Amino acid sequence: MTDGILLIDKPEGITSFDVVARVRRLFGTKQVGHTGTLDPLATGLLVVLVGRAVKASELLIEKDKEYIAGLRLGITTDTEDITGSVLTRSESLPAREEVAAAAGQFIGELLQTPPMYSALKVGGKKLVDLARQGITVERTPRPVTIRSLEILGGEGPDYQIRVSCSKGTYIRTLLADIGKALGCGGTMYALRRTRAGSCSVQDAHTLAEIEAMPADARQTLLSPTESLFEEYPRVMLPAFFERLARCGCEIYQKKIGTAYPEGTRLRMYGEAGFFALGEVRVYPDGTAENADMRIIPCSISSQEKVNDFKPTPKDADGAQALLARLDQLNAQFEKAFSKTGVSAVSPYPTEWKYAY
Repeated sequence: MTDGILLIDKPEGITSFDVVARVRRLFGTKQVGHTGTLDPLATGLLVVLVGRAVKASELLIEKDKEYIAGLRLGITTDTEDITGSVLTRSESLPAREEVAAAAGQFIGELLQTPPMYSALKVGGKKLVDLARQGITVERTPRPVTIRSLEILGGEGPDYQIRVSCSKGTYIRTLLADIGKALGCGGTMYALRRTRAGSCSVQDAHTLAEIEAMPADARQTLLSPTESLFEEYPRVMLPAFFERLARCGCEIYQKKIGTAYPEGTRLRMYGEAGFFALGEVRVYPDGTAENADMRIIPCSISSQEKVNDFKPTPKDADGAQALLARLDQLNAQFEKAFSKTGVSAVSPYPTEWKYAY
């Protein structure tokens, strides 16, 4: 099966979904996604996930991104980019030093109001669909972080700006806000994504290049999924603990000889290689408990001879017999897993407890 990460240098004029559709055709699989939409106006890096790699999309969306954007001063539009209808114009333009000073005020954490022309939903409807109907609704400002903001060049109305930012940042809104702070207004006339997490547009290929390759050559462009998480520590799990992890069980660091701080994400490897990401969690008393779990003795059916799939609580005698049987199973369970430290708390109602 085809799995991995494909870096695409998206051209102007097509959507991110257009890219996904073409990659599906080229690699012969429906399992294709990406880690962050680029508007048709934008070019540059689109991280495309193929096969089982699509499961990592939510984690990759969290990565910081870097852009080179074009800011045109003296004009505002309804879409906050050059494709929209002009709302205002100004002939009074600031000097480059003033532009740099105004832009610098946006470095750091800030609240950004999403633009009406966006795919965000309010009340189940996309903002862009409402905007096209001439409807404007209130949007809740969202926290974003501008890591760095650098004026690369330009004078007069047009400037080129490099921006490093957190997920969810609307660059066109950022540029519009800079123009507003300068008093002359501004809109985005170009946008190129140059980096997403550890991925760089310098390592990307154009769709035309990929389409010109033989099918076997295209496969060599796919990077392993784990290559996107190289900043996370690597943990090799013994076979027993690999089986537990694959079943969704928590694994205590003491048992595998690690001591990473809380919140650390880990690349988890087994005999066959990378298979999952893990995260370190800390419990106040050193145990993981689910005190809300309760056992209600039931039969699986309300009828004795036919399973009608209606679990029914047992009467007093039946409940006592079932609980006695569960006690026996607990004893067997603890004996079988005594070396792992897994135990069960009695009497019932029960809570499962991992005591390390």
